[in-house]
Amino acid sequence: MAVKMQFNQGSIEIENDVIATIVGGAATDNYGVVGMASQTPLRDGVNQILNGDNFSKGVVVRQSEEGVIVDVFIIVGYGMKISEISKSVQARVKNDLNVMLGIVAKEVNVTVQGVRMLED
Repeated sequence: MAVKMQFNQGSIEIENDVIATIVGGAATDNYGVVGMASQTPLRDGVNQILNGDNFSKGVVVRQSEEGVIVDVFIIVGYGMKISEISKSVQARVKNDLNVMLGIVAKEVNVTVQGVRMLED
């Protein structure tokens, strides 16, 4: 399912994979985020950290009347404050979607799927 925007000159459709790639990039750019996790860790591998090609497995995009709802699944670094990292991810994802695509994110739900040691 794609996000559709209607304008006077025509319409624009943005596929969910494009949104997932932008959301995944925004989420992984935050300090304390080790990587993206799969939304189905038992099927896709519990210990797997997703790379840029697979961000769509760690992001769920849904549409509502008020805007887009995004679920993000991340892995954070050990010893980091999870609540602050989650707030930072929410703010960055909302901002990037608005700036890059003109999409208003009604909700950004962050699920921490795991904790890993940070590599120096």
